[in-house]
Amino acid sequence: MEIAAKANERERVILFAVRTPMTPVRQLNDYLDELAFLAETAGADTLARFTQNLQMPDSRSYLGSGKIAEIREFIDENEIDAAICDDELSPSQQKNLENGLGVRVMDRTSLILDIFASRARTAHAKTQVELAQYQYLLPRLTRLWTHLERQKGGIGMRGPGEKQIETDRRIVLDRIALLKEELRHIDRQMSTQRQNRGKLVRVALVGYTNVGKSTLMNALSKSSVFAENKLFATLDTTVRKVVIDNLPFLMADTVGFIRKLPTHLVESFKSTLDEVREADLLLHVVDISHPAFEQQIEVVDNTLKDLNCSDKPSLIIFNKVDAFTYTPKDADDLTPSSRENLSLDDLKNTWMAKDRKCLFISAKDKTNFDELRQVVYSEVRRIHTQRFPYNDFLYETVEDQQD
Repeated sequence: MEIAAKANERERVILFAVRTPMTPVRQLNDYLDELAFLAETAGADTLARFTQNLQMPDSRSYLGSGKIAEIREFIDENEIDAAICDDELSPSQQKNLENGLGVRVMDRTSLILDIFASRARTAHAKTQVELAQYQYLLPRLTRLWTHLERQKGGIGMRGPGEKQIETDRRIVLDRIALLKEELRHIDRQMSTQRQNRGKLVRVALVGYTNVGKSTLMNALSKSSVFAENKLFATLDTTVRKVVIDNLPFLMADTVGFIRKLPTHLVESFKSTLDEVREADLLLHVVDISHPAFEQQIEVVDNTLKDLNCSDKPSLIIFNKVDAFTYTPKDADDLTPSSRENLSLDDLKNTWMAKDRKCLFISAKDKTNFDELRQVVYSEVRRIHTQRFPYNDFLYETVEDQQD
């Protein structure tokens, strides 16, 4: 009974980060808020946050020795299980921090990988996550074998240790090669599936993680895609047929983007992101209630640029207007946020709607869905007309065909 109870306990963690002169305090707090949300999604409770002002992170231990001693004292007094860094740590930094803090140390990348591993449901997603994990593990194999260094006086102990590391490295490299081949096979299958869908216009939902893409997908397609108020609730791309005014098109719900998305994941999820690359229209969903939604827009735009998709037709959809807290753009940090009952017309006249094609909706309450359907219909019809200029544009819904 005691073992089962302990297995269900949530881990107690602390967060830490370095603030450089180029990072405003408010931005750093937003980053740590997001890291805490990631930790909560992974099943941990955050007990404290530590920051240190440095010109740049220490190349050996990321933090200075004084800050490490301060954190170690807090860890010893509060029975902390792990420490999580907001940046990606080198293997040597991670090793030195673990020695200094006396607990397991994770960086942002390993935390995201852990969440992806717990969220993967299909064989496709599991293969992609496993590949990313092995690529992250490969340069850290030496750190995993530090227990051999503690064995003193044994003749030949160093040799077997090195041989075992090399053996493990070959095993990992072989596994990476096998997983890449499996993903290439999956890519070919998915490419064939996309070709078999015919010439229907493809619409992809993109955006930062936890902005409501899956909820919007369910509302438009009348499907039941898994949606939850946690980061990375969706890993597998889900494609549904949507019909608006007898015009059918395909809509894809894709994995959410995030700041500092690990390069291993971007490469591993290439086949998933192909849905974005091959889309005819991108619906960029934004959580307007998030205080840092402008930075989230920038992260998504940069990721789309990396995927060579920045020139695709797109429409920004500001979601969660029901939870929107309005703060004037020219307000300073001391101005308290206040809940404003802004109408849709008021929102359209704010700075958010200037110089961009956008809509304001609530996927949860289906606020302004009539305009959303009308605008999406117009965009899809325009793309279809360009593709089939002599088509009479008469479609039947699936229900009509069955009748």
